[in-house]
Amino acid sequence: MTFSLVARCAETGMFGTAIASSSPAVAARCSYTRSNVGAVSSQNITDPTLGPFALDLMQGGMSADEAIAGVRNQGRFIEYRQVLAIDNAGRVAIHSGPKSLGIWTQAQGTDVISAGNLLANQDVPQAIVTAFEDATGHLGDRLVAAMRAGLAAGGEAGPIHSAGLQLCDAVPWPVADLRCDWTDACPVDAVATAWSVYKPQLEAYVQRAIDPREAPSYGVPGDD
Repeated sequence: MTFSLVARCAETGMFGTAIASSSPAVAARCSYTRSNVGAVSSQNITDPTLGPFALDLMQGGMSADEAIAGVRNQGRFIEYRQVLAIDNAGRVAIHSGPKSLGIWTQAQGTDVISAGNLLANQDVPQAIVTAFEDATGHLGDRLVAAMRAGLAAGGEAGPIHSAGLQLCDAVPWPVADLRCDWTDACPVDAVATAWSVYKPQLEAYVQRAIDPREAPSYGVPGDD
């Protein structure tokens, strides 16, 4: 019921996740990033504790592969879980339990890994990875391109209703956390539209948090 990717920008060190699902509010339960540490997607029959746990292990010095091994060893009902991770060196790893739903598979590339379950076909994660590797520009743009490619390759077996995109950079909070929690239209399109609006303002929001005296105006009515 989900397809996703976790990725790293080798030039900036920024991490990101993007995800879509037939379930509501998928990104609220499944997407995790942490500055200078990595990114995790914890999906299928979701245990929301596994994302922060994997990030804690990587923050403690483990590689993505070691962190996923820790998840596999200590997670409950791990046979139902699908967890993918990328670390601060761009190394990737995944656990897909044998009780993952429907067609489930994965693909990895340079600074990216994708996986899904209840997929329309086996080709979806590879299409996502290829599109991410072929795309250029901001990490957020590359994540959107990858998710669009996943949809074009078939996406989930049924209609998707929610999606999300999260980015982390040099500050200890996500610099972008954009979600469409439910729609009967295309949630990937909704998140892509939100990203196109948010991207030009991203640095300004970070600056307002760090030091509002040096930040640009808000650009809203009444802000003179």
